[in-house]
Formats: sequence, C-alpha cells, structure tokens
Amino acid sequence: MEVPRVGHSVSSPTSPCEDMMKNLSLDAIQLCEREGNKSLDSGIAEMEELPVPQNIKISNITCDSFKICWDMDARSKERITHYFIDLNKKENKNANKFKHKDVPTKLVAKAVPLPMTVRGHWFLSPRTEYTVAVQTASKQGDGDYAVSEWSEIIEFCTADYSTVHLTQLLEKAEVIAGRMLRFSVFYRNQHKEYFDHAREAQNNKMLPSVKDNSGSHGSPISGKLEGIFFSCNTEFNTGKPPQDSPYGRYRFQLPAEELFSPKTNLYFADFYCMYTAYHYVILVIAPKGSTGDEFCKQRLPALDIGNNRFMTCSEDEDGRLVFHHAQDLILEVIYTDPVDLSLGTVAEISGHQLMSLSTVNAKKDPSCKTCNISVGR
Repeated sequence: MEVPRVGHSVSSPTSPCEDMMKNLSLDAIQLCEREGNKSLDSGIAEMEELPVPQNIKISNITCDSFKICWDMDARSKERITHYFIDLNKKENKNANKFKHKDVPTKLVAKAVPLPMTVRGHWFLSPRTEYTVAVQTASKQGDGDYAVSEWSEIIEFCTADYSTVHLTQLLEKAEVIAGRMLRFSVFYRNQHKEYFDHAREAQNNKMLPSVKDNSGSHGSPISGKLEGIFFSCNTEFNTGKPPQDSPYGRYRFQLPAEELFSPKTNLYFADFYCMYTAYHYVILVIAPKGSTGDEFCKQRLPALDIGNNRFMTCSEDEDGRLVFHHAQDLILEVIYTDPVDLSLGTVAEISGHQLMSLSTVNAKKDPSCKTCNISVGR
C-alpha cells in the first residue's frame, strides 16, 4: 500500500485497517487525522496550483458507503495522483461535552475515475450526518505532496439498515432464540393515567405512536413507524406473563388472536442488547394491507407466521390458533393499528415496577459480538 507522508498523523502501513482495504472500491486508501489546512501539514509541498474540486455531489448513499464525484479543470488532471477526502461527523450542539470527541478522518486515495465509492463500517455509521470536503494532490519525487485548496464543505446523512443488513441481524438472533414456549395473551403495561386518557380522550382506544430511538442505530423503524408496543413473554415455571414490569403498574391484556392471526403479517425489525446479558428482538405485527403493512413491506424482512424462530401462530388439529414465543429472547412486539380497550382487560399487577429494565430510548451495546453486524452500530 502506498502511504502518503503527511506528518506524524498518518497511520502506519501496518495499520489494522489495511486488511479491510480490499473491500473498498478505491485503489488505495489510508486513514489519518486532519491537522488543519495544507500549510500545517509538514510533509506537503508547495508547487504550481492544482485544481480545486467544484460542484461536489454525493450519491448512492447506504448505511456504510457513498459515492462522491466533482468537477475540476481538465487542464491539470494529468498532474493529479491522489485525492484527499476529509470526512467528519456533523457537530451536535446538544452532545455530551464530556464525551470523547470523534476523531476526524482523512481518506487518501489514488486518483481514479469518478464517481468514486467510499466504503467503511469502521468510520461510517448508519443514520448519521457527516460533512465532507476534498483536495486534489500530486505526489512528488521526494514523497511529499502538492495539494490544492480544500473544496467547499458538503453535508449528507447515511442511510438506515437495508433488508440485507436486517437479515444478517435476524440470522444472528435465530442462533440464540432457544426453544419455543406456548403463550395465549399479549399484554401492555402503563401507568393508570395512560389508560384513563385512552378511555376519556381517545374513544376507548390505544393509538399508535412513533417508535422511539431504542435499539440499533440503523433501524429503519426508529422515529418513523407508528405502532403500539406489546409483550408476549411468559415465565418458564408458570406459563403466564411475569408480574413485574418496567413500564407501569397497570396492565392491559387481551387474547393473542385479537392481534396475531392469518389476517396479519409479521416482520423482523431489530436485535439488540443494552450492556446486559438480555437480548431483545423487535417484531412488527401489521394487519394485511394496512398503512403499517405497506411501510414494513418496503423495509423489513417478512417472517412466516407459522414457521419462524421468534413468534408463531398456527392451527391445532381442531382448527384453533396456537401461539409460541422464543424462550431465550425478550420480544418487543409492535402492533401498527389502534387497539380498543374493550378487546381485553386492565388490571393492576402484583409485582414490582423495575425501571432499570426499561428499553425506552435505550442504546444498543456497540461492542456486543452476539447482536452486532459489521455495518456500523
């Protein structure tokens, strides 16, 4: 690999990133820290001016890659040997001021025909805003570089996980799902005021709301899909829902067939943990042809309701619906339509309110090897 001499901040040729370079579409690429403009880079030489990239365009954006191209003066193209691409996460004014600052990334690539693909999960995260600027460079005989001025700064945002990435998460979740246990009800815990409001102000109905940002950062449903969260997990020794809950002392409970049946579609949405041994899978139940169903069809892997490793609905010999859930996963089930309280009952639970187990806006552990894939967090 050809490594530019750009002062002390250039990564070593034996950098661990080198093994991953074969996945890039660039002929050669090296990570280093941007120290400022060209006058501050000790290994960069001055010479006749090189063309500054103009009219930068970003396209084909995924959760861990993008294509970049620009215009420049054709008269000097033959002198350009490399491109320097300065990539930074866009500053968040509300970020924790004590958090370690993200290190800027300068990508140094051999000059190749444009557009050029930049790909790398170790410096690109899904659903994240970035800024990018470009220099042209010419490598000199002594190993130094002559460079142009930096281009204008362009902003873009990486995409959500695609169905390909979600299928990878699904396959990892299947490995630890465990055996299937029978269940018969879905339940939702909330505070008493929540159910009072549903009766008095919402015509006795629980209404869908936009999903929070819990789980994988690249989840395509976070902040977009509207639904109502339910649980279906049962205790191993009783076969009934647990009496403890992180979400409130009042529980709405209804027969499973009211939400899950051959009239609904089932989708896999996420797999994550929160720095604990517990792992969560998010599933979506959507009535066929509903708005939620159309949303999920375009973004999430569909599951066979009668044959999957997470939650099933099938018929017994008498034609009655039978339901099972995975024993070793905590399932969070989103139902995409309003639910009338008359379909079930509301009662106070006898257990504790375990606030520490709440997943509201919970962030995924990016270091867990069980539930992460190599396309960002």
